[in-house]
This record gives sequence, structure tokens and C-alpha cells, in this order.
Amino acid sequence: MLEEALAALAVASGTAVVQAAGTDAWNGFQVRVARLFGRGDAHRERAELERLGRTAELLAAAGMEEPEQVRIRQEVSWQTRFETLLESLTAEEREQVAAELRSLLAEKTEHGRRVGGVVSGNTFHGPTAIQVGDRNRQDNHFGPGA
Repeated sequence: MLEEALAALAVASGTAVVQAAGTDAWNGFQVRVARLFGRGDAHRERAELERLGRTAELLAAAGMEEPEQVRIRQEVSWQTRFETLLESLTAEEREQVAAELRSLLAEKTEHGRRVGGVVSGNTFHGPTAIQVGDRNRQDNHFGPGA
């Protein structure tokens, strides 16, 4: 059983896989995750890339029917995989992989902060509101008494 900090790292890593899938950061992110799981074995690394690809495909195909359930299942699946990886390592290897995961998560977070929306080729007539980001809330009121 992992100590609390490593268990939390596994949870964050599982969530990060799902959040990164389909984004501009996905290609580099999935390669680094596959390398972590491959641990120097090219065959295992390819297998992990395939598994990560299937995750991205499942998330993209979820559509309107059950996107939240698919997302949760994939997060839990990857969390479990990260936990299993960390548990299988020696203490020294575990610290090295944990440091790599922390670095990867920090870079993903930083990349997420830099990425913004692009509005191009649009013509607006009248009041306009544009919002970018995940799970934001925006209330707009136009007209008299707004």
C-alpha cells in the first residue's frame, strides 16, 4: 500500500491522463507517460502508447450519451495503473518515478495556463461575450436594467 502522498500522486496522474487526452499537449504527454511505464523496454513502451491511444479514442467517442461515466472509468483505470507501477518499484526507483510524475504534472499544469482560446475571422454586431476555459461560469445580462 502506498503512502498518502504517493497515492495522491497516482490520483492526480490518472486525472491528468484523461484531461490531456485530445489536447495540444497530448502527443508529448502520452510519450512521457509511456516511457514511465516502459522503464526502458521499447516493447512495453509501445504497448503503453497503444493503451493511451485507446483511452483517447474512448474519451473522444463518448459523445453526449455518457461522457462523464467514460471519463471517470478512465481516470480510475489510470490511477490504478499508476498505483501498481509505484508499488512495484524499489524505494529508490519509486522516488525517481514520483519525481518524474511531479515534473510531468507541473508541466501539464503550466501548459494549461498558457493555452488560451483564439477568436479569428468573426464579425460581431452588438454586445459580445467570449469565454474560454474549463468548467467556467459566466453570467451575461444585456439590455435595459442589466
